[in-house]
This record gives sequence, C-alpha cells and structure tokens, in this order.
Amino acid sequence: MRVTVSKVCNFLGKSSVIAVAALSFGTLSTAALGKTERLGGVYNISYAGFTVGKGSFSLILRENAYSAKVGMEPAGIGTLFSTGKGGAHATGWMKGAKVLPSTYTMASRASNRDFYVNLGQGSGHVRTTQVTPKYKPSKTRVKVTGKHKLNAMDPLSAAIVRAPSRSKVLDPSVCNRKLPIYDGWARFNINMKFKEVREVSGKGYTGPVVVCSARWEPVAGHRPEKKAVQYLAKNANIETWLAPIGNTGVLIPYRVSIPTSTGTLVLEAAELNMPQTSGLRKKTASR
Repeated sequence: MRVTVSKVCNFLGKSSVIAVAALSFGTLSTAALGKTERLGGVYNISYAGFTVGKGSFSLILRENAYSAKVGMEPAGIGTLFSTGKGGAHATGWMKGAKVLPSTYTMASRASNRDFYVNLGQGSGHVRTTQVTPKYKPSKTRVKVTGKHKLNAMDPLSAAIVRAPSRSKVLDPSVCNRKLPIYDGWARFNINMKFKEVREVSGKGYTGPVVVCSARWEPVAGHRPEKKAVQYLAKNANIETWLAPIGNTGVLIPYRVSIPTSTGTLVLEAAELNMPQTSGLRKKTASR
C-alpha cells in the first residue's frame, strides 16, 4: 500500500463533499454587518482503518466575504509511506444564495513531485487556470474545454454550504444539490442527496448533523476506460455529515467517508473550534 498526500488530496477533491477533502468550509452573508467570524478545526484522515494523515482548516467570514484555508500532512502509518504535505486557499463572496469564488490555490509535494493549481474565478465561472504538472497526452481522455469552466467552481469553495435560512439548517435542501467542480485537471459533478439527521457529541461539537449521500459524476479530464474512474462513478456509498456553525445558517463537514476497492477513506473531525448552535433541535424533515 502506498499512501501519499497528493493521492489523498486528489481523492478528496474528486469526492469534494469536503472535501472534501479535502476539507471544506464556510459562508458569509449571514454574518452580522462588519462582524468577523473566525473558525478552525483539526481532522483525522484514515484509510482502511489506519491513520494516514491529519487535516486542518481555518475560516474567516466578514460581511459577504470569506477566506478558507486547509492543510494536510502525513500522520500515523502515513508517515511510513510519504513525507509529502499540501494545502489550499480559497477566497470569494456570497450574493444571495450563490457562492462566487474569486481565487483558489493548491500546492503540495509528494514522492519528490510538486503539484500546483491557481484558478482565477469570477461571476460563477473559472476564468484562468495555471496547473503543474499537466496531464500526459492521451487519446482516450475527455478533453476539458472552455465550456466546462462555465458555471463551475473550485473544490474548496464548493464545500461552502449555506442553508435556505438559519431556521432550516437541518432541511433536506442542504443536501439536495449538484456541485459543479473544476480542480485544474478535471471537471466533475458531485450529486448530493439528503439521507437523515443524526446526533453527534464531542470533538468540539455536540448536536445534530445532516447526513448526505454523494455520487461522483465525471464530466471531462478523465479517462473513461480507467477502472478507478468506473469504480468511483458507480460508488453509491459516499457520505458526508454536515455540522451547523452556531446560528449562522452555515454548515461545515464533520465527517466524510469514501469507500474504495481496497478500504474506506474517512475524514473525521478530531477537534472543532466553533460556536455552538443554541436552541437547535433535531428534526428529520421529509425527503
């Protein structure tokens, strides 16, 4: 088994519920005028039951602007297979219910290789792309065109989840959505669906979480004949749990699980530093 931060980042990016994670967060316009909210957390990353990494995030919200950062590094058995580490940073704005990213950068190093992405975004579209390394030429790879970068967003901003209102953070609409994502190499959708509301406790948060199922849908940049692509596209057991941030109407991932052919990749909160939600009762809305 060979585990690298770049592989985990890529897998979390493709699942991007986090977000993925590979690790995913935020929103804005629900914050009081002029008020700055600062949040943080640490996540454990395990594969087939073994700890392979640690993830961290920080999130700053001010009026209708956000700045989110995530980082990953090997931990546990992962230190035996990789000395790599990486991180990502996204900024943007909220307009109504829409998340409008402006910048996204991702950089990691693993197996003596550097991975880098810089996306310039605006009006809900990806405008510019810088990426290293580029995909090797392939006759079977579905080509990414300019059309695929319209109505698309980076993986970290795609993890920003805003409820219809602060009173509906447990509403099925939190899950029932399609996330159109471009990570610099590939364009894909994450189709999410409401499953249930569940109670959790400890690790910096005690209360209800919204459980969503997720399906990865390749659009471009992939090679359809690859077994890994086929397996992930057919995988109906990807799941993410979303925890509300105080009374803001915003949720962040508490847990993400992605079954693979050799084991399950799990990202789960180890410590969250965020305001508790007051007066929120568990209510399972109809599907």
